[in-house]
Amino acid sequence: MKIYTKTGDKGMTSLIGGTRLSKAHVRIEAYGTVDELNSYIGLLRDQPVNETRRDQLKEIQDRLFTIGSHLASEPEQTKRILPDLEESDISLLETEMDLIEAKIPPLRAFVLPGGHQSVSFGHVARTVCRRAERAVIHLQQNEEVENIVVRYLNRLSDYLFMLCRAMTYELNVEEVTWKPRVSPKK
Repeated sequence: MKIYTKTGDKGMTSLIGGTRLSKAHVRIEAYGTVDELNSYIGLLRDQPVNETRRDQLKEIQDRLFTIGSHLASEPEQTKRILPDLEESDISLLETEMDLIEAKIPPLRAFVLPGGHQSVSFGHVARTVCRRAERAVIHLQQNEEVENIVVRYLNRLSDYLFMLCRAMTYELNVEEVTWKPRVSPKK
């Protein structure tokens, strides 16, 4: 089987189940953004600072593939043939955030992305996660999408923020904080 089918050459693609949609459809945007996020999680997994988190980050990638399969399917297909997203997947992220929070200094200011390339990759993943969440919410306004998908993406973006803070701490680099410029009132 060849990788190219030429069936998308006119700007259309198929969902699992056969329905054809424009590649500009909000559903395609949603699962495409989840796929982009998955790629960034892979980049984070490959960072030496995350050596001990490789399995955890792969688990997140697996869950994102689950979300992508749900979004790429006709709604009636999601109840029959697809892997499940579970409450325990959200609990795992919350537990990991609690563990990170217990070992790093408390947050006292807004943090600017950066300080180290690995941390910057994490912040890119976090912002792509927020975009994926917005795309899924947009889709959910008109079509059936399980709310656990939105909840998982919301918690994942929080986890990615905490992961960035943990990497900053472990790499022993400065956490760059926002210092707002305030001009004197005239």
